[in-house]
Amino acid sequence: MLHASWNYVLKRSGGGLGILALSASTAGTLLTPIALYLMWQGFSFTWPMVGMVVGSGIIHIGYFLLLDRAYRSGGDLSVVYPLARATGPLLTIIAATMLFGERMTPVALAGAVLIGVSALVLTGDPRKLLARNQDTGARSGASFALLCGGVIAAYTVWDKQAVAIFLIPPIIFDWAANVVRIAVLVPYTRRFEPNAMSRAWQQHKWSVLAIGVMSPLSYILVLTAMVNTPVSYVAPAREISILFAALLGAHMLKEGDATRRTIAAIGMVLGVSALAVG
Repeated sequence: MLHASWNYVLKRSGGGLGILALSASTAGTLLTPIALYLMWQGFSFTWPMVGMVVGSGIIHIGYFLLLDRAYRSGGDLSVVYPLARATGPLLTIIAATMLFGERMTPVALAGAVLIGVSALVLTGDPRKLLARNQDTGARSGASFALLCGGVIAAYTVWDKQAVAIFLIPPIIFDWAANVVRIAVLVPYTRRFEPNAMSRAWQQHKWSVLAIGVMSPLSYILVLTAMVNTPVSYVAPAREISILFAALLGAHMLKEGDATRRTIAAIGMVLGVSALAVG
């Protein structure tokens, strides 16, 4: 729910570099005391760990830029979010199987696939979104959402290694990756959109704060789960947030079609149940 909520806030606010840079700065600022305390307790970075942090920060920059572009190009929350979130875990499962040697039972695999298929049902027929006679904004939103899904798979597999193999504590890891985002996004925004950050703070300060709090909190919970849980199980289970995003899109943003969303919701509940049983 936290993840879907900050996506809703990003979509409603209109997004942009100013909001992305400020929300990253907010997250980094809030996590700094906790991260420093944990490091003071005895944790220290090795150079390979630093490499994992920098890599994660860069991948997440791509994720946030693509997600923001998908929403700003005219894509609806109930289209962009399901497409991105459904593509991600399916690619993650493939990567986890190939890279980590993880094996899913047939029941668990069927559950993961059902979650992905049900998420796509929320959008209707994705091929129509890509048709030439379709609205340009919807088509662009869908395209960027699919690209975003690929990045989700990349950072999920990468970050799993960081917390489970390199044993970087989730809070410290997310904080350090946020520092990388700040180091890139803030100077870039000031260089190419000098007034974007001040304008975003004046017009959308509560959105900035909400994203800056909910985004890291939701992902730290995921990172914590990935420490001891196969990534091919964690990634699909996250997609239950699609249900909440669909409700926000339908009732708060008036994006409609409750029947299709109900069918998709039932499918995702069954999928998560199969994943848990498997």
